Amino acid sequence: MKIKAWSFPSWQARYLKPLVLGLLTATAYLAAINRAQTLPWAIASLFSATLITGVAWPHWLVKRLSVTRTGPERASEGDTITFQVVAENQGRLPRFMVELVDRLPFVGAGDGAARPEIQTLGVVAYIPGGGQRRFEISLPCEKRGFYRLGPVGLASSFPLGLAEARQSRNDGVRTLTIYPDVFPIVALPLHGAPSQIHRGAQLLPEGAGAAEFSGLREYRRGDNPRHIHWPTTARRNELMVREFEPLASASLYLALDLSADSNIGQGRHATLEYAVRIAASIAKYACTSRTPVRLAGQGARFLHLPSGTGDPHYRGILDELAVVDADGTSPYAGLLEKIALECLPGETVVAFLAEPESRSLDTLRALTLLRARGAHLFVIDFDRKSFRPSGPVAQRKSGRAGSAVAAGLADLGARHLKIRRGDDLVRLFNP
Repeated sequence: MKIKAWSFPSWQARYLKPLVLGLLTATAYLAAINRAQTLPWAIASLFSATLITGVAWPHWLVKRLSVTRTGPERASEGDTITFQVVAENQGRLPRFMVELVDRLPFVGAGDGAARPEIQTLGVVAYIPGGGQRRFEISLPCEKRGFYRLGPVGLASSFPLGLAEARQSRNDGVRTLTIYPDVFPIVALPLHGAPSQIHRGAQLLPEGAGAAEFSGLREYRRGDNPRHIHWPTTARRNELMVREFEPLASASLYLALDLSADSNIGQGRHATLEYAVRIAASIAKYACTSRTPVRLAGQGARFLHLPSGTGDPHYRGILDELAVVDADGTSPYAGLLEKIALECLPGETVVAFLAEPESRSLDTLRALTLLRARGAHLFVIDFDRKSFRPSGPVAQRKSGRAGSAVAAGLADLGARHLKIRRGDDLVRLFNP
């Protein structure tokens, strides 16, 4: 069932029609008192009956009704969820033309435009006495977040539209958590952290540190030809390769920028939303491969999840990423400096750059401190201009700070990935 925006009328709109009709009724009775004729009395009686019917009947319609909404409490961006709505008549007489409304703030949140939070779930034309009506409503989950739903409302102005009666019911599902969209990542440019010995399931790429010989096995497609053990291959007449066990395993640190002025764009097409989707996808890759990963961010509250692996840890990261917001005032450089004090040598710090250029050099100095502490850098750099609405502001030329940061990242040996609005993240992370 398709829903539409709905809002309760203002006080003036609700009472204007009954007030006008009440004045007409009073005027008709005053005119009838001064005349010994039946017609003025008939007109006054008609006005009076219309006023009573138009005001009292809507209140009677909603008085013995109840409504319940049930459905999922968790979903992911892009999912379509279904709510079951049950309207029940607890009275003996039937009810007609009752409107069911609900507060669903997640509807239309994807484009960031201001919309009424209350939507019409449907109009029930007839509910028999002691009976009920059931229907389902399917809604898209456009943007991650934690949403408080309801209360479900009942409203009616039947039959004359003179006055509207309404009531609220807070039955059924009251909250909805929408998790960020996650895209697949096949591999990441990780390095070894010597403190993470024999942890994780992946053989590390370049710079992973030393490895020790653990045995021989049959050649598999994709194995490095340099690892073929030729004496054994010649003896057994089949390709055999040497297998190594890494002495240093990878470790990840996700550092989100939650400053308010670092978030550019609207709805799902904002820099923070892209950063959250990327962080959630990296966290899934890390937890699946048993690579320790932790999360930090400085918003209105300090966000910090300690290092961990596995599905429970990944679920905890998703719970945090579902509700984070760009509500901080602290510069991103401050968070990176805190991370530098606790990061492990060889740990890969994933940094998200979306702040104004005026603070870029301070952030570059903080990244330099991280590198000096032995961390490896994977920098996600957002093109702020592409996230701004089209117009004169979006056409401004980049300052020298942007070029200085790009050059500084190259000097630090950081893996640098530029993100623009509308980019295919799957393709960028899986070239």
